[in-house]
Order: sequence, then C-alpha cells, then structure tokens
Amino acid sequence: MLIVTTDHIGEKRLQELGIAKGSTVQSVHFGKDFMNGLKTLVGGELTSYNEMMASARSIATQRMEEDAAGMGADAVVCVRYVSAQVAQGAAEIMCYGTAVRYLD
Repeated sequence: MLIVTTDHIGEKRLQELGIAKGSTVQSVHFGKDFMNGLKTLVGGELTSYNEMMASARSIATQRMEEDAAGMGADAVVCVRYVSAQVAQGAAEIMCYGTAVRYLD
C-alpha cells in the first residue's frame, strides 16, 4: 500500500474512503528510564527513547495501513504523526491519513 504525506498521487483520480488511523503507547523499562533521567543532567542523545519512538511510529503506521486496507484502500494520503507523553517515559504515537481508492 502506498503511504504519502501529499494530498495527491501524481495525476491519479482518487476516491476518498475515510480517515485511516493507527496508534500505540510505548514505554522504556524502568532501568533505561532512570538512566535517561540521569543523562538529562549532562546532556546528550537519549538513544533508548529514540528507539522507542521509532518502534512506536512503525507500529502505528502498520495499524493505520491495516485500517485503510479494511476500507478497501489502495493508498493513504495526507499522512501525519502526532505524539503525546502519557506518563514518565511513555508516549502515544498516532498516525492518520485519508484512505483512498484509485479511480483510474
């Protein structure tokens, strides 16, 4: 399935099917969360959070794609990601876009 951030796909005519969405809430285990807390004192990249967010984006994207496929979509356009902290060391990632079917 094609997933794009644009509102069109070349010259294709599209039928809008609805909003496709996927989300997940991810966290790192206590030890990594504690070490990241200490690292904020000295600065630097928090790699375990980067890994957590990359995994969460992948899961949310896959769930959005499954939602779109359930609508009979060929693609999802106007894809966006939103994140929110839901607890210390835990974040929700939501991925959404417009599920479309090719008309030509």
